[in-house]
Amino acid sequence: MEEVEYDTMKPHVAVLPSPGMGHIIPLFEMAKYLVVHHNCHVSFLNITTEASAAQTHLLRSPACTVLPPGLQVIDLPPVDISALVSEETLILTRLSIIVEESLKSDLKSVLIKLGKLQALVIDFFCTQAFEICRELSIPTYTFCTTSTAFLCFSLYFPTLDREVECEFVDLLESIQVPDCAPVRIEDLLDQARNRKIDEYKWLLLHLSRLPMATGIFLNLWEDLEPKSLKAIREHSFYKQIPTPPIHVIGPLIKKDEVPMTETDAECLAWLDKQPLDSVLYIALGSGGTLTAAQLTELAWGLELSRQRFILVVRKPTNTSASGTFFNVGGDFNDPKAYLPEGFLERTKGVGLVIPSWAPQLMVIRHASTGAFLSHCGWNSILESITYGVPMIAWPLYAEQRMNATMLVEEVGVAVKLAGGGLEKRVVEREEIERVIRIVMEVNEGKVMRHTARKLKDSAEKALNFGTGSSYKSLSCVVQEWKARIL
Repeated sequence: MEEVEYDTMKPHVAVLPSPGMGHIIPLFEMAKYLVVHHNCHVSFLNITTEASAAQTHLLRSPACTVLPPGLQVIDLPPVDISALVSEETLILTRLSIIVEESLKSDLKSVLIKLGKLQALVIDFFCTQAFEICRELSIPTYTFCTTSTAFLCFSLYFPTLDREVECEFVDLLESIQVPDCAPVRIEDLLDQARNRKIDEYKWLLLHLSRLPMATGIFLNLWEDLEPKSLKAIREHSFYKQIPTPPIHVIGPLIKKDEVPMTETDAECLAWLDKQPLDSVLYIALGSGGTLTAAQLTELAWGLELSRQRFILVVRKPTNTSASGTFFNVGGDFNDPKAYLPEGFLERTKGVGLVIPSWAPQLMVIRHASTGAFLSHCGWNSILESITYGVPMIAWPLYAEQRMNATMLVEEVGVAVKLAGGGLEKRVVEREEIERVIRIVMEVNEGKVMRHTARKLKDSAEKALNFGTGSSYKSLSCVVQEWKARIL
């Protein structure tokens, strides 16, 4: 690790995300935000074991990574996990083993070399850091990479585990999280569906450690989830845990995608020629994939809807919906090989098909974009609402089904496909056409767009320098860190 000099009168904070772009991106944005807007020095700790091409590109590509002064990226060397995992090892188990082995090998020595730290910020799945930081007397904060509603569920989860004897999927009624919207059984995240497997055990371990945090950062703003925020702050259940102090500091999202590729430029040039609010953007996240049968139905649904679109596609999978979680950014991809015959020719001019990766922020904030068909990962949700764009919810894995329900029933900025279990069935083209027309053509879509644009305005105000609620929330924590320097 290179020695980096920094101003000893600035708070020095380390940030540690678990693998996966859905976690790395928001914690990297927080790191930059702390440096640029709150005068901190930040060491961003990068777990390199099984790092995806997209992760390496984001953090290490000279063309992509221009770090602000005061921010350094420190690689934790790769560790050998071949004896601990197999091809059948599921996502959370594999991720947790990667984190555990990486931290066991290197975290303590890295933190000691960094000198006096005012804090370490981790995500939900780096909880092995708590013991190491307790030994070194470093306050450790948890950065919540999803919704307040999911955080409330997470804090309730150990109680649920103690009080319910059967499998949660066998419950006859929704799970009543204290003072929050009930969680439907069909919306439960995959890792909570079978209590006998390692995925469940890792989930329970990580969530049961949440009260160990010095504080919890939420990547959202006060107006997005007022009911859940009120619950977690005021309800007796969360107080008696006790829940660590809650700091609402978002939305922290990527601001720019540079450098722009030739494909990016072509995409934006095409958008420039389209009418206002006329284009549906379809992208299923950094780790999401569809089966060949489902991709065929999606293509036909788009064609039948007669709407303008940008479709980001990956090679179909025969395995899980999260098939590209660990290899995002590394696939060769020719859409002609798997989209319906003649689709590209029939939709030429009306639609644009982009293999693997699109400049998502540039597309979402473009005036021609009218809606976003999304997997409902939290980063994509924040990007869509921050730019006032309503959504079609197509959840695939993890907590995305819970996110989708919240967006439809509590926030009012999305429409869901009929029925549940989208990751286990093929949604037919007629249903896809129906929801596309709802969000793009009818009054229901206009209402959602109006709601999204009101939230866009409040998100912008929340981050206003010096006056925004999210800015001031983070500023108060930074002041606590500054007090630790003296």
